[in-house]
Formats: sequence, structure tokens, C-alpha cells
Amino acid sequence: MSQLLIRLSKLSSRNKNVCIHKCVRLFSSTGPYLTLGTRVQEVLPTGCKTGDVLLFDPAKEQIVTLHDKTIPKELKDEEMIGASHGWSFFYDRHDLSVRMSDIFNPSASKSNPTVITLPRLTDLPCEQIEQVCNVAMTSSSPLGDEDCVVAIKFSGRQLSLCRPGRDLEWTNTSAPFNSCENSNVMYSKRDHRFYLAVHGGIHFFSYHLNSTTNVNPEHHELVYRNHPELDQSEWKILSLCSRREYLVESSSSDERYLVKWYAHGSYSSVLNGIEYKTKRFMVFSEEETAEGKFMCYTEDIGEMCIFIASNEAFCIPASSCPGLKPSNIYFMGHGFGSYDLTTGDTHHYKAPDGVITTPCWLPPVSI
Repeated sequence: MSQLLIRLSKLSSRNKNVCIHKCVRLFSSTGPYLTLGTRVQEVLPTGCKTGDVLLFDPAKEQIVTLHDKTIPKELKDEEMIGASHGWSFFYDRHDLSVRMSDIFNPSASKSNPTVITLPRLTDLPCEQIEQVCNVAMTSSSPLGDEDCVVAIKFSGRQLSLCRPGRDLEWTNTSAPFNSCENSNVMYSKRDHRFYLAVHGGIHFFSYHLNSTTNVNPEHHELVYRNHPELDQSEWKILSLCSRREYLVESSSSDERYLVKWYAHGSYSSVLNGIEYKTKRFMVFSEEETAEGKFMCYTEDIGEMCIFIASNEAFCIPASSCPGLKPSNIYFMGHGFGSYDLTTGDTHHYKAPDGVITTPCWLPPVSI
């Protein structure tokens, strides 16, 4: 990406039109939680609503309800498109406006959640921005970190970036290959880069935020050292599955993983379409040796847990929340449950009734 921070800086000048509602922190919670939606109780004369915010606690396998929370009027007609660092992102497809809010964060103000209005989206030639893959950001403090950048990856090749509260418009770039379609974006705190894993897991691309000379994203080839030992029949089943790749970086160390999510599709008369169910996960750990970097298959990631849904995937120690199981992947999308890497067993959660928003995992909040 050509001089990303310089480009963003030129668009900045402290956008005075950005709508920001400040909040006061009232209490903290550990998490992690899955966002389920809101249940409106009352419409106020101001246009805001009050109601319950619904979350799912995977450690206790129960719904957590935050009562009497104000639902800002700015979010009433907007669709949730993703989450990162505890912030939820909302999109109005009519006027292409984007807002971020901490409304689902249990530690945010109940009466005055923060809402930050981002610039309206624009599309590149031959690209469409109706469908979003995911959202990632560089920091959990969008108003306190001058270099905080939000990245939105669309279902095509477009990647759009801006600095909340500072930029007047998005910086748009296009991924190099069509194989980047439906790829998810991940931010690496270790490398100060955004990463896109290419479909198939053969290579990935990175965008360095501090680059002043690199015009194109950097290409990284993935070299695998080993693969799981499976029967030929199992490989055949997996070859018929839909597959998604996710790059995940540990929040407490420099460890990085590539997760391959296999889901088998079959026709559902209830849905009148294809229903996908998780078949298995494969995790490859990045290891650096004197010969170079390798992606090594593993069935044991220690005490780490990985969380994948419509959010930016993240990885945390199981010890950060009593009840979490180490070496497990907690997922929502092709089914709802947790997958034990050491045994290959899937534990299914009962899907809550009345889910009304895009489900996203929120990382733990420090107390």
C-alpha cells in the first residue's frame, strides 16, 4: 500500500464533522462473550431506545443480559458487520455510512454508549461493497491512539482503511489476486501490519502501516512442514468441504496460527437452501528456524483458545477466564460450539432464540 499513514494523514485534519458520543466507564467484566443482539423495551422521545443487550458466555454456557441499556438512535437502522477489540461496527447500506460503538461491551456506559461515525464508504472500479467479510483494527483506543486504523475487508478484493475521528474519507486498495475474495483481514501487533490469508492457505499478503516506499502489499509464501495423518476417506470428505482460512495472533505472546475451518454443506428443506456444518478444524503454528519460517500442524496450542465468528479472530489464554478450555476453538457460523484440537471432538451449544444481529466474539475486558 502506497504510503498508507502519509495518505491517511493528508486526509486527516481532525474531522470536525465526526459524530462522537463520549461515554463513562461504569464497571468491567471479564468475558469473552458472543454478541446476540438487543431486545427493545422502550422508545424514548429523543429517538433513542432502552432495552436489554444479550450476550452469550461460553465458559458458563449461559446468556448474559445487560438490562436497561440505551440503544443510540444512530444505530437503529444499521446492520452489524463485524467486531474488533471489543468495538462493534454498523453499516447503513442506503447511504453507505459506517459507525462503531461499544454498545455490546459490558464495561461501557449503560446510559450513553460511545458511537463514532466513520466516513461514508466508496467503492473501487469493478468492486462492490455490499457484502463485508470482516473488520479489523489496530488498537482498542480509537480516540486515544493517533495511529489507530480501522480496516474493512469486502467480499471482493477491496480493502478500505481509515483512522477514526481523524480521516475525512477512506483509503481504498485492492488485493492483488481474485483468490483474496472472501479473505479475512487480521492486524498483527507484533509486525504492525494488516494480513490477508489467501484462499487455500498457500500464501498471504501484508500491508505495512509505516511503509513510505512500498507501493504494493508484501507477498509471503507459506511453507508447510507436516500435515495431519488422516485416512484417504477422511481426506476425500474434506476435499468436498467448504474451507475458510484465518490468521490469528496470540494476545499474550508472539505466537501466530493459521486456522483452516472445514464445513460440509447439504440441502436443508427448513432453510430451503444449503446448510453448512463444521466438520473439523486444522491449526498450523508458525515456527521460525535457521532454515526459515514454517507452518507446522499441531493438535496442541497449550492453554490458548481461539475465537472465530464474524469478528476479527483472536486468541487468548484459557486462564484469562475460568471455565474456558485450553486448546479449543470457539466458533459461531457453521454451527455454534467449541472444537477440542487434542481430541477432535465438537461440543455443540444450544443456539439461542431470537438472534437479531451478526454474532461476534468480544475479547475479555480487563478489570
